[in-house]
Amino acid sequence: MAPTSAPERTDAHPPPTLSTAVSTAPKPVPCTSEPRVSRPVRTGLWALIIAGGYAAGLAADALGLPAPYLLSALLVGAVLALCGMVRDRLPAPANRASQALVGALMGSYLSPSALVSAAPVALPLTVVTAATIALSVAVARFLARGGRIGRPSAVLGMVPGGSAAIVTCADELNADVRLVAFTQYLRVGLVATTAPLAAHWMTSAASAAGGHPAAGGGAGPGLLHVVAGSDQLTGLLTLAAIAVVGSWAGRRLRVPTPLLIGPMLVALVATLSGAVPGFAPVGVLQNIVFVLVGLDVGVRFTRRTLLGVRRLLPPILVCMTVLCLGCAGLAWVFAGVASIPFTDAYLATTPGGINAVLATAVSSHANVALVSTVQSLRLLVVVLVTPLITRRLAAGRPPAPLTA
Repeated sequence: MAPTSAPERTDAHPPPTLSTAVSTAPKPVPCTSEPRVSRPVRTGLWALIIAGGYAAGLAADALGLPAPYLLSALLVGAVLALCGMVRDRLPAPANRASQALVGALMGSYLSPSALVSAAPVALPLTVVTAATIALSVAVARFLARGGRIGRPSAVLGMVPGGSAAIVTCADELNADVRLVAFTQYLRVGLVATTAPLAAHWMTSAASAAGGHPAAGGGAGPGLLHVVAGSDQLTGLLTLAAIAVVGSWAGRRLRVPTPLLIGPMLVALVATLSGAVPGFAPVGVLQNIVFVLVGLDVGVRFTRRTLLGVRRLLPPILVCMTVLCLGCAGLAWVFAGVASIPFTDAYLATTPGGINAVLATAVSSHANVALVSTVQSLRLLVVVLVTPLITRRLAAGRPPAPLTA
């Protein structure tokens, strides 16, 4: 038998050399995912959105709407998110800056005279805070009775105060982070939308009944007057220092929502000392801060988020309505016991985001010191006791899955 030779190559192409390998290399498959937007383009887009929110606020202010910059920016953000034109959150630097400036604004209202005036209502204030937490837990337990929402998710979603901190600890407490985040920010959005309207209605009703007339907005400070003091440069430098030092201190002390509470505490110390010039944001700067707060809430309501919880939306809205009405009832009791206007008590006890409530209090000329004190106290208490309550109620139950 003749020896078999090596099999001949049957392929039609010769072995590739380096040059042919380069020339015949397969072309890369075109990417089908959404194109990534460069940072300068994204920054320019958000600058336009913020400018649009401010322009909408100017128009709403001209029409006499309550809390015009907050509400207008919230609606602009929600429309853009629902239309799919915006898929990102507010840029982190803008979000951090708005929180720090709101904290500084809150601390500037807590003057010695304001704290002294709030001292007589300390007892009813504490009782109302405890009753608000108990009411939110009771509503959450009712929401979880159907079994479609786990108790940890229901409690963390319904409890008012410290939305960012509550969402952060959801994983640790065996809750559904998506459901908790949606419920928290839906509540914030509802309160941010309804509180200005309610406060405006109550102020107008009190004025029509012969009470104190609502303070007019007046011409307001000029474009170059952006802090409360007469020395604008020194006031701006002081505000920047309070924001930076307060944010750093809040992180180091591990307080809830450090970017808000930290600057508030530093601003409180600066205000009580009386050694620093007026640094509170006013005029254009304050309006921009409120626009950022409104946009941050509005852009969270995307179509994807709403579709993910569409089956749970009706019971969640019902429970939120019960919670808001219950808090309004507590505000009525608080106003009667403490002998304060119902508008102040309502804003102090409403279960909404502290940023939005403060913006409403400033716009409606309410007792901002009282509102800030009550809301801050509740925020601290909620963040401290909510994990303990959630673990107690969970009783080892796994979280209910979030179905689309």
